[in-house]
Amino acid sequence: MASVGVAPASGMREPSNHNVGVDRLPEEMNDMKIRDDKEMEATVVDGNGTETGHIIVTTIGGRNGQPKQTISYMAERVVGHGSFGVVFQAKCLETGETVAIKKIFRALSYIHRCIGVCHRDIKPQNLLVNPHTHQVKLCDFGSAKVLVKGEPNISYICSRYYRAPELIFGATEYTTAIDIWSAGCVLAELLLGQPLFPGESGVDQLVEIIKVLGTPTREEIKCMNPNYTEFKFPQIKAHPWHKIFHKRMPPEAVDLVSRLLQYSPNLRCSALDALIHPFFDELRDPNSRLPNGRFLPPLFNFKSHELKGVPVEILAKLIPEHARKQCPFLVIVS
Repeated sequence: MASVGVAPASGMREPSNHNVGVDRLPEEMNDMKIRDDKEMEATVVDGNGTETGHIIVTTIGGRNGQPKQTISYMAERVVGHGSFGVVFQAKCLETGETVAIKKIFRALSYIHRCIGVCHRDIKPQNLLVNPHTHQVKLCDFGSAKVLVKGEPNISYICSRYYRAPELIFGATEYTTAIDIWSAGCVLAELLLGQPLFPGESGVDQLVEIIKVLGTPTREEIKCMNPNYTEFKFPQIKAHPWHKIFHKRMPPEAVDLVSRLLQYSPNLRCSALDALIHPFFDELRDPNSRLPNGRFLPPLFNFKSHELKGVPVEILAKLIPEHARKQCPFLVIVS
């Protein structure tokens, strides 16, 4: 399956009556690849050329009176500079952006559908690439949380360039759709080679979004945050998506971005829906290869729990007939 790497948090603890604000992750997280940094000497790394096996250490938290936590995770390979020294390199020739973004959505589908976790900080710096095995992993779950309907959450979450508009509007009852928005920003950045919404502040971030999507309607604002009523921005028309990207950009890529970056959270496609989008059709072709000519890594080796509850018509689109032997438990009757 698409690997989801979890940073071991030595400071993470069970919530109690005295720690109401501490986010809680489900027990399933313990089944993932976790390495305790107490068992080895940590090496703080940054920059190109770092070898697999080094430990990257960062400190997160400390907001709203909560103590800071030290998060450590294994370096698959450092491919650039960023907040934590690990950057998902745009248009990586070793992996191919189509393969990489597909694995990101598979990982999101897993944490959203299977264990009910919202990452809340999807950004290039939290995506690790191993150019040798073609693995893509999500890292730094320091902001992750199980979102419970009716339970308020903090809105000041997620890194600015990738922050969903409902968070900017102060929504506290949001959904995993905030991860989908962030993933859409990452995809757009891969295609453009630079951030799509490079706001310099919270307000400026909204301005950058409006420049592209246009001024949100009252209905869209209500969908983002029903308690927000004082929105007074000038009326700006949406900028056509095909003019945002290079004219030779595949229309399927532009269409997927447009489906991910919707003001209304309930109109954004889910991670599972993204996986069956035509943008990934080339990966379902048995003759497809990576940009460097190598064979594709396994893309359809789903586990049974990943596909639990998925309608048959979706399964038929998700896993091409030639690849169904990777899922021996799967039976699709045409």
